[in-house]
Amino acid sequence: MKEINAVLRDLKQRKFKKVYLLMGEETYYIDKISEYIAQHALTEEERAFNQVVLYGRDIEVDQIISESKRFPMMAEHQVVIIKEAQELNKSIYNLDSFIPQLQESTILVLCYKYKSIDKRKALYKNIKKEGVVIESKPLYEDKVPGWIIEEVARRGYRIEPKSAMLLAEFLGTSLGKINNELDKLCLILPEGSLITPAIIEENIGISKDFNSFELQKALISRDQKKAFRIINYYAQNSKEHPILKTIPVLYNFFSKLLLFHGLKNKSSRNEVASALGISPFFVKDFTLGAQAYSMKSVSAIVASLRELDLKAKGVGAQNLPAAELYKELLIKLRA
Repeated sequence: MKEINAVLRDLKQRKFKKVYLLMGEETYYIDKISEYIAQHALTEEERAFNQVVLYGRDIEVDQIISESKRFPMMAEHQVVIIKEAQELNKSIYNLDSFIPQLQESTILVLCYKYKSIDKRKALYKNIKKEGVVIESKPLYEDKVPGWIIEEVARRGYRIEPKSAMLLAEFLGTSLGKINNELDKLCLILPEGSLITPAIIEENIGISKDFNSFELQKALISRDQKKAFRIINYYAQNSKEHPILKTIPVLYNFFSKLLLFHGLKNKSSRNEVASALGISPFFVKDFTLGAQAYSMKSVSAIVASLRELDLKAKGVGAQNLPAAELYKELLIKLRA
């Protein structure tokens, strides 16, 4: 992330490199960096003669070389953007000997999505030497709420940690998808607004009462009635709340709670947060969880969740209905 922020900072300061290789499974930053270059490297008047966008499935490497060799017309730079560069397949490696020959006035952007080029090849090494390589990897699920909080703050808004958790649970790890929903919220809310669960429910459609965050709270407080209501809601709406999505959330919490039980120093909130890989805001949940569940109970729950996950995937069970699986889940969580 630091490397990506450094590249964006350089672009805003108009410190351009000759070539950018943007690759990886997470496409959000590939699009963000390439779009920034497309919109800001040249003025609107300069783009007509000095900017070209090509698609990997429609071109050959020779065309990339030909376009990149041109000199800019009445501009400092010319920009060549290759979208879906992964569609060039192995032929992309034929660019290796050309990269060192790129002139300073050219900005070549290779958008190589969903995978990465072979880092052992000369192409990777030459681009690394002559320009910038960004490998955009998917965020781990537990890192997404933190990313949302930082992104919201960057936009000049505020968001409750619970709201960030709701968005992460509902939208998953796709930063592009999350960004689109944040765009919607920022369009309707005044700058500086606090994004609450109620606002998310009203504008995005995520229930503020029936979600894994509330289920987790009910379990921590041993509120069996509330836990039953949420599980029952999940069972009746299993398409929106598939059990294979619910189990990993609970497994993540209880496995971290097991780690919490084993920590020697539980008094320092920051140390606990660092050890568990969570925001300090959520440390209190693990303190309360440890009071509600002994280490032995947590171990039993973790083992049961593993077993239930296999059943939900059809291992050792013959396509049990979601309602039955959720009923069994609630029984397991009463350990």
